[in-house]
Amino acid sequence: MKSLFQNKSMNNGVIIQDVSKQYGTKKQTVQALSDISLNIASGELFGLIGPDGAGKTTLFRILTTLLLADKGTATVAGYDVVKDYKAVRRIVGYMPGKFSLYQDLTVEENLQFFATIFHASVEANYHLIKDIYEQIAPFKDRRAGKLSGGMKQKLALCCALIHEPKVLFLDEPTTGVDAVSRNEFWDMLQLLKQKGITIIVSTPYMDEASRCDRVALIQNGKILQVNTPSAIIAGFTNPLLAIKSPEMLPLLKQLKNIPGILNAYPFGEYHHAVLEPGTTLPFLGNDIEVKSAIPNIEDCFIQLMQHHA
Repeated sequence: MKSLFQNKSMNNGVIIQDVSKQYGTKKQTVQALSDISLNIASGELFGLIGPDGAGKTTLFRILTTLLLADKGTATVAGYDVVKDYKAVRRIVGYMPGKFSLYQDLTVEENLQFFATIFHASVEANYHLIKDIYEQIAPFKDRRAGKLSGGMKQKLALCCALIHEPKVLFLDEPTTGVDAVSRNEFWDMLQLLKQKGITIIVSTPYMDEASRCDRVALIQNGKILQVNTPSAIIAGFTNPLLAIKSPEMLPLLKQLKNIPGILNAYPFGEYHHAVLEPGTTLPFLGNDIEVKSAIPNIEDCFIQLMQHHA
């Protein structure tokens, strides 16, 4: 049995085929996932990108054996998530979106506890968490509930890694932390990827997509597109303008009524306007700033949602 486990784990990829999940009763149902199919390569840093309610957490719970799909199949490192659920639990690390460690235990006690659950030890697998743990080591005697958001995030990642998982699932790990901590976290993921761990991370932050090898854009339980971030952006071929006014709401209504503008939506300080090729904007006013914009993943996602509406 041990040799079989090792042979299967040589392939740390994830294969999802036609997975669907529905919540509710016959009278009122919510389709959380609709025929999801993905093939995630071994050693890949893969992003599941979409807003809250898109189905990301449901998919993660199915892949980590916490929830059964209504239909479809999925394998993690060669193991079926239903038939081989015990094996899957031994080889995955899971960091849920909500901080789920023991608030009353110290940093060190949480880490020791999770290592013990998996019949591992902190000493044996310290090489996996060394770069991360050194940042929270000065607070090792502090209770987890008293840590900052960024420190909680690092502790949770250490606990998910301490048993040397083959596949790491991170469900919206940077939600609620500051921009610096978010950037540090993604730097840590790049280091973990170099250790050969397959990493699947979900996020509502479109800017984090660029840190992934490939991403799946998901909305309303459906995959809109799967590709590298650069290829997705390259597929956005319409002219794009950034437009700003002292009165942004009236401007947005005005833009949506101009012939040749396919879509207009708020985007930071500006509104973005997607134009049909060859469209020339009419004069909008002396106090209106208009400039060309370079599309990013968020523009692509909005365009895909419009096409699938």
